[in-house]
Amino acid sequence: MPNESAKRTWQERRTPEEFPAARSAKACVWVDRQVNTCLYCSMSDVYKALADPTRRAILDELNERDGQTLFELCARLTTKHGLSSSRQAISQHLDVLESAGLVSTRRQGRYKFHHLDTTPLETIVERWRPARGRSNT
Repeated sequence: MPNESAKRTWQERRTPEEFPAARSAKACVWVDRQVNTCLYCSMSDVYKALADPTRRAILDELNERDGQTLFELCARLTTKHGLSSSRQAISQHLDVLESAGLVSTRRQGRYKFHHLDTTPLETIVERWRPARGRSNT
């Protein structure tokens, strides 16, 4: 009978430091053999993701119509924003947004749907929101 380490896939044998999305994260959990989910992403990742205008346009499109595939996003970015980026470039932008926690994905058959996740943005807002009952003077 093979040992347990022989059954693991190559993703499980690799350390989190080998994944670019996990390098700056303090605590990452590998959910299953195909998908890795970072439970804590640093705020610098969020700011870096928001710094690019193409990624902001992707977030705008997902805010307007959530749950789009890569093909739908590429078509909408081309028609509405005049962006002529390749599918591969948009896919890489989506990977950056996903590693920052701003986009989550869901697979259904052979399609991968992208959803906007505003949780990291709420953390940023809460950071500078004045405390209740405290005066602004």
